[in-house]
Amino acid sequence: MKCPFCGADDTRVIDSRPADDNTSIRRRRQCDVCQKRFTTYEKVEEIPLMVIKKDLQRQPYERKKIAEGVVRSCHKRQVTADEMEALVDKVEADIFAKEKKEIASSYIGELVMNELKNLDAVAYVRFASIYRQFKDVDTFMEEIKKIIDKQQD
Repeated sequence: MKCPFCGADDTRVIDSRPADDNTSIRRRRQCDVCQKRFTTYEKVEEIPLMVIKKDLQRQPYERKKIAEGVVRSCHKRQVTADEMEALVDKVEADIFAKEKKEIASSYIGELVMNELKNLDAVAYVRFASIYRQFKDVDTFMEEIKKIIDKQQD
């Protein structure tokens, strides 16, 4: 850290403690050259996670959007609010575990579909029909056939 008084590069921390708001660290420093003391604050840089949409636009990540899609897919199904919340928590944990600043919406959609497939087959097909934009009944039926075949195995 450069000394604000003399511009020297050699400073050292003599005291460190959480700041009043508990979201940063307050550090007392002393310049090794001029011996003057000064205070700095260290804070985590918060860069929002960006979602890359299909059209390559970037939007800030919003948990609410995932939750709304899950709730719509599970409408009138035997899926509890706690199960839906747990599903969204799992998807979000997977997203943040990637430790990236940008993530494709297609990756998020696949995570949601994989979790819904394990939770409720009908909710999965509902979500997949919108997410994968089924163009006709045949595409819809192919997806249902895959689920039936897996259940019979």
